[in-house]
Amino acid sequence: MKKRLPEIIIILLLIIVALCGILSLDFSNAWSYINQYGDEVKLFGSGIYKDDSYFKAPIFIGSDLCVLFFLVPLFVISLIKDLRASTDKTQLRLVSIEAISLYYVVSLCIGVKYNRIFVLYVILFSLLFFTLIKRMRDLSANNYSFELKKSDAAFLIFSGISLCVAWWPDIIPTILNGTSLSLIENYTTEPTYVLDLGIISPLCFISLILLRKKDSFGVVLYAILLQSIIVVAVMMITQSAVQFASGAEIPLPALVSKSIIFVILGLFALALDRRRSQYE
Repeated sequence: MKKRLPEIIIILLLIIVALCGILSLDFSNAWSYINQYGDEVKLFGSGIYKDDSYFKAPIFIGSDLCVLFFLVPLFVISLIKDLRASTDKTQLRLVSIEAISLYYVVSLCIGVKYNRIFVLYVILFSLLFFTLIKRMRDLSANNYSFELKKSDAAFLIFSGISLCVAWWPDIIPTILNGTSLSLIENYTTEPTYVLDLGIISPLCFISLILLRKKDSFGVVLYAILLQSIIVVAVMMITQSAVQFASGAEIPLPALVSKSIIFVILGLFALALDRRRSQYE
């Protein structure tokens, strides 16, 4: 049980952090100011997200809702199953959940304006980072038997390209025009672009290459990607729901190219994950 103490602490911290975000849900304290680019920015004004923009804070709260009511229960159930009988299946499930939890925490660490629970973000980041490294190191020694099908390859290629389709159109015009991001508001950059374009998208193609070479580490990466996309699909739904509740206007092209694409990918990921688990 002592070996599982870091994961128990991680779960408790995820609950605390998510609850702090959810308890910030109050649309009545917004106020505006002029940012460094001369644009009017509306701030949320409530809870730990009081200094975040009125557009971004509902997204953060939507993520918190997904973490508390979907990711944490999944984490607890997977940990209990692994405690009862540790298998390749339970280990791959846990490493996947820890990876998407790390994505969530990194987004908080570098995406949310500094707040009173920043120290919890850092502690959670450190625990997840080193726990994930240890688990991936242990799993990399296993010899997984997995038959790569055309559907798996197509999914990985489509996922890697979809992330580029979702985010590069936001970035390229700023490079050509020498301007900042259209929704930069009171931030300096967009962490999602860094994580999705710099890590997740390349990881799709790296996983495909390793799977074709029958490298077991490719199976670990594939399991992480499938679970991550499933959780992100659920997260997109909760984020959009809170944004709509806040009255934020979401352009139709953005809704199609981002939210709907990820939900569709999540459904495919769920089907492929079920098939993949048969080989564990």
